[in-house]
Amino acid sequence: MITFNNLCLKYVGVSFYYVGRSLTTVFNVLMTYIILKTKTSTGAFICCAVIVSGFWLGVDQEGSTGSLSVFGTFFGVMASLFVSLNAIYTKKVMPHVNDNIWLLTFYNNVNASLLFLPLMAIAGEIGAIRGFDGFSDGVYWTKMILGGVFGFAIGYVTGLQIKVTSPLTHNISGTAKACAQTVIATYWYSEVKSGLWWLSNLIVLGGSAAYTRVRQIEMKKVNTYQDVKA
Repeated sequence: MITFNNLCLKYVGVSFYYVGRSLTTVFNVLMTYIILKTKTSTGAFICCAVIVSGFWLGVDQEGSTGSLSVFGTFFGVMASLFVSLNAIYTKKVMPHVNDNIWLLTFYNNVNASLLFLPLMAIAGEIGAIRGFDGFSDGVYWTKMILGGVFGFAIGYVTGLQIKVTSPLTHNISGTAKACAQTVIATYWYSEVKSGLWWLSNLIVLGGSAAYTRVRQIEMKKVNTYQDVKA
């Protein structure tokens, strides 16, 4: 998840990152069915189709400006897949750590540290580290420590949100965050986007919001049925 997120940002701008990562909800539906055996309604599938159409429109508009990166788009799709899987498996394994979010965060950080070692070797970055001359730079370590603190905070809050809500709620809030990120990035970098480009973002956001509403209604019906049955 972290790797594909970073690779996506390496090849695409921050503003397009939202569209490139917009398929998280779609993968959440697919993976929930495959892993948790939870079926999805027709209304939810329609919302997913809307999200996919917004994704394709965004890719088309990015291509028309000549700034489309195939690698960046691919990495964005893969990031969406693994963000969804991370949320689903976090919810699934939470009982195995007694719902202790601190313990789960500790396991995740240890696992990530170990898993990145072979990835660094495969990418040929071991030599780059040996030749790096910034280890004595206080500014470098300050930025690294701040990045680590923020990364730890994000991981903890993510796990806590999934624990008290659901993988779906986490992914929807992430979509809303990315939408705000797109607006800020466009303003910050003084980018000029076409009307269709902005429409693609609105389609993705609207499809995600509609999906949230559909699932909310479905869950309310299920809870009502269970209360009546009880």
